[in-house]
Amino acid sequence: MSAQAVKTAITPTRAENYNEWYQKVVRASDMAELSGVRGCQILKAWGYGIWEQMQRDLDHRFKETGHENYYFPLYIPLSYFAREAEHVDGFAKEMAVVTHHRLKKVDGKLVPDGELEEPLVIRPTSETIIGESMSKWIKSYRDLPLLLNQWANVSRWEMRPRILLRTTEFLWQEGHTAHETQEDAMRETRQMLEVYRSFCEDVLAVPVIPGEKIAAERFPGAVNTFCIEAMMQDGKALQAGTSHYLGHAFAKACNIQFQNRDGNLAYVHTTSWGVSTRLLGAMVMTHADDNGMRTPPRVAPWQVVIIPVLRNDADKAAVLDYCEELKADLLTSTYEGEPVRVKTDLRDMPGGDKRWDWIKRGAPLIVEIGPKDIAQRQVCVTRRDNLSAGKSFEDRANFSGNIGHVLSAIQKSLFDQALTFQKTRTVTNIKDWAAFEAYFSKDADSSFTSGQGFVRAKWCGDADSLAKLDALAVTVRCIPFDQDGKEGVCVLTGKPATQEVIFARAY
Repeated sequence: MSAQAVKTAITPTRAENYNEWYQKVVRASDMAELSGVRGCQILKAWGYGIWEQMQRDLDHRFKETGHENYYFPLYIPLSYFAREAEHVDGFAKEMAVVTHHRLKKVDGKLVPDGELEEPLVIRPTSETIIGESMSKWIKSYRDLPLLLNQWANVSRWEMRPRILLRTTEFLWQEGHTAHETQEDAMRETRQMLEVYRSFCEDVLAVPVIPGEKIAAERFPGAVNTFCIEAMMQDGKALQAGTSHYLGHAFAKACNIQFQNRDGNLAYVHTTSWGVSTRLLGAMVMTHADDNGMRTPPRVAPWQVVIIPVLRNDADKAAVLDYCEELKADLLTSTYEGEPVRVKTDLRDMPGGDKRWDWIKRGAPLIVEIGPKDIAQRQVCVTRRDNLSAGKSFEDRANFSGNIGHVLSAIQKSLFDQALTFQKTRTVTNIKDWAAFEAYFSKDADSSFTSGQGFVRAKWCGDADSLAKLDALAVTVRCIPFDQDGKEGVCVLTGKPATQEVIFARAY
């Protein structure tokens, strides 16, 4: 059978239409769907279940590094934003604004009434309102550092929404801290970026490149913005997390002062950092294939799904009993120090349909049990990370006893595949503008098959040279931390340069 004739659960395939393939995977995996509100999404049980696992892991990491959870209002007075000009300019076009507080009927229609004395912005991010509180809480160097995190929803009025990646409302966490010295604040900023890096690679199995944003790409109001950049399967970059050193900008805007060790008033140094549900989209674009999602075991809501295969009513009791015994065995096993998450699918539908439903969702291990398996004390297993290997039949006791090792192997397999892809698609031999332009002049929509990806090359730092990138829809994603320090030639200007940067198209 030719490659073109292979039947897949997702059509079109990645090679045929990458953008449509992504939408179809999100829908087929039952992770999310669009709602009746423009640009807003509904996270369904599988997608929200993944988010819960992500939230639980990250929350543990935050608390291990000394942070505590707070919650601040959804509504922020417009005057709070007006204090920090660069910040408000950066978010002005994305703000949703509440101007009235009630409705009234006019000619049988509901219309806004009760205009507010001051408009309220639905938070796009919370630096300003948290800064207002910090100014009340911090009086002395003894009150520092103040390390807080908020799990919340935010709103940014996206002009071109894309499910899971860019939506008008999304879930995230935002960390905000205040420090006595620049050194302490910068240490915090880099520490939290490392938390994100290890989380993405070790938990989500998404390899990333850590680095610093150039000035043109910094968070509005930040002195330094650090980021992790991931490569999607079409070769485009996705900013997977950011951590910002904010200097005194918000401290001065919100008047966050403290009495220092010399008895004088000084401004605190602040930081902020965050990741969001766009990481769900990152996992789809990193791990999914033409049969649906492949969910890393560490965040899969169910790591093992057991499917009873019932040919007739006579088999039912024995098969269901065997499934429950297997589930009980698996629940006594552990993976990453926790009980294995196991589900028995008891829906009234054919076993084959159930199997493909869980393949499309990306359950790491799918186990089918029928009368023959009971007779031979075995299990029929499908590993979602390697679907082409087909089903395997294993001794039940061996399968249960080895489950932690198998899940670890799946986690590693997904990361290794993604890392190999990233390395293969990162080009390091482009040295001049002609080669650069030729590389990125390829059709962006066919980049899944054309081999397009990241270009790692020298850049002299000339901000004016960035205008050359606009026609190619390319940006500088980051200045990687691992610089070689060797002198070379700027790929945009031909001038001498020692700094390497990552160029890419991006989401």
